[in-house]
Amino acid sequence: MYTPPPFKSDRAASLAFAEARGFGLACAWDGNKPVASSLPFYLTSANDGTPRALFHVARHNPLVKLADGKASWLMAVTGADAYVSPDWYVSPDQVPTWLYQAVHLTGPVRVLSDDELAVQIDTLSAKFEQRLLPKKPWLSSKMTAGRLEAMKKAIVGMEMTVEEVEGSFKLNQHKSDADYTALAHALASQPDADAGAIAGLMREARPLAFAADAVQDKQTMTPERSV
Repeated sequence: MYTPPPFKSDRAASLAFAEARGFGLACAWDGNKPVASSLPFYLTSANDGTPRALFHVARHNPLVKLADGKASWLMAVTGADAYVSPDWYVSPDQVPTWLYQAVHLTGPVRVLSDDELAVQIDTLSAKFEQRLLPKKPWLSSKMTAGRLEAMKKAIVGMEMTVEEVEGSFKLNQHKSDADYTALAHALASQPDADAGAIAGLMREARPLAFAADAVQDKQTMTPERSV
């Protein structure tokens, strides 16, 4: 992943982002062309602290034959993204750009055993069911044994040993406070949900810039008292 220094995310933040998203594009090379599938996953760690990404695919997915535990795969994880118009900056001579967050996890992938797959299914569903609280979480035990076993046979569990973590959080960190806050305000006013999400991330990343911006607005709106 090419990442200019101002946008490079550290390892901990990149892993936290990937775990929070929990959905990515798993990519491998079959010797002639790339093979990829979009899928949910969760992260865990080996005893030595090495991150591991666990997921499953349909048994007939071409990726299954490529999980030899040796060849390196890529898991590309993205978040909100938004177009930026040059007209939104305070400074002149700007160009269009795109803001986004992305993390790439790279490493070999192996096939899980049947027992490991059972754990993977329950752990993955628990991760996302947790987001639906106070709804009572779905459990695989709610399924009849025959149906559950049939579904397990239709999928293959996989585990990536994450050897490399790369993150790019492009939020215009290199811009002045004036341009930065003007852009965030413009994005927040757009109807697109992703634009609003990017504006929120910008505000979280540089809160003091917006605090100063708010004070200036208040002073501008408050009429001077007559002496």
